[in-house]
Amino acid sequence: MDAGNQNPNDRFMELDPNPYHRHPSRDVYSPMPASNLLHGEAKASAIHDTPDMLSRHRTASTFDAENQFPDQSSSSDPLDLSRRLKSRSELDRITANTARKRNAICSPLGITGQNASSQVVDFYKNQNEQIENFLKPVDQHVREARDTHASNHLQYKIAVYGSFGANICLAALQVYGAIASGSLSLFTTMADSIFDPLSNLTLILSHKAVQKVDARKFPAGKARIENAGNIVFCFLMIAVSFILIAFSIQDLSQGSTDETKSFHLPSVIAVSIAFCTKFLLFLYCWALRNQYSQIRILWEDHRNDLFVNGFGILTSVGGSKLRWWLDPAGAIVLSVLITFLWLRTAYSEFQLLIGITADTETQQLITYVSMTHSERIKQIDTVRAWHSGPRLVVEVDVVMDPDETLRVCHDIAEELQMKLESLPDIERAYVHIDFETTHKPEHFVKKEI
Repeated sequence: MDAGNQNPNDRFMELDPNPYHRHPSRDVYSPMPASNLLHGEAKASAIHDTPDMLSRHRTASTFDAENQFPDQSSSSDPLDLSRRLKSRSELDRITANTARKRNAICSPLGITGQNASSQVVDFYKNQNEQIENFLKPVDQHVREARDTHASNHLQYKIAVYGSFGANICLAALQVYGAIASGSLSLFTTMADSIFDPLSNLTLILSHKAVQKVDARKFPAGKARIENAGNIVFCFLMIAVSFILIAFSIQDLSQGSTDETKSFHLPSVIAVSIAFCTKFLLFLYCWALRNQYSQIRILWEDHRNDLFVNGFGILTSVGGSKLRWWLDPAGAIVLSVLITFLWLRTAYSEFQLLIGITADTETQQLITYVSMTHSERIKQIDTVRAWHSGPRLVVEVDVVMDPDETLRVCHDIAEELQMKLESLPDIERAYVHIDFETTHKPEHFVKKEI
């Protein structure tokens, strides 16, 4: 939790009071100061700079974790979010009203009523999807994720092993094309194609390694093996690109006595076959790219190969039909393009390894699940969610009555922890219990190693 010098009231994210405490029972719970349900932000909560701050040490619970799974059935809509859903007729009226108002005004920017109304309708459609996502019971999220993975398992295997087999054949085909023609542009496409099956093999081995990791040696973060394998492959591709750039510069510096290079049709046909095959694999992996991290890497690889093979064909033919220097110049451009694409991929993988914050929609879902988990949870102090590889680690601080028994607090926190960990893509969840929000931060950022 971050402490600052500005007014603490400006740093709290206000929500309606807890729906379970609209009419609290005074004979069960002690009265608490009037406050809002959520004191804090999605990623860091604020504290009050008052002289009576509390500094406490947390003690670990002595209770063993129960084996029974928490009840994940959803209650009725406690925050009455369903009333905020927009029906199809309401969206149609919004479209008509917004278009009429915009068309009546002469906008200097040329914004049409149709564009403005579509933006408003898109906003409400996204809001409807978010509300419907909130109102789903947690076990429905789990069931849908399980059903999706089960139904796509065959497609997943076809994408991974099909790409692996196709890349082996295409690598042999492009090796022939590059050696037969002697074109540096085709040598660039050949180098890229040779590393494609190695990329597939890295992904397959990483996925199998995740399943076999000893939980006693690596209790968490096993999925990060995939990110580490992807980063290694990215830098291998970048190293090969630098080598090809050096050869191309050498070829340009030596020059040529001939105006053009020799044209070799079978080589062009071989690379064209590779281009068409990559296009089909690109289309096949496109539908699964957001469901599996391995498929996304394959999809990006096929997308990159489309640019590489297409541009390589153009510069190779240009070097044999127009000017000789188009071939080595094209190889340099291709190598720079490959370097840029794989550096961008490595950057995104590094962000997942370092622990970038989860997207806003996921944080909002975690907050909603936590605040509606139990009527005994009076406030949500902090919600944090960050990546540990392709999966997420979640930390939630909940506020309960100070007179509540340790056993009840423990059971509620443990059930919430198990519920959060059952959500898709969440690897580990930590739930902390407090009885107020005006204390020093439990954690601080170490700025020195």
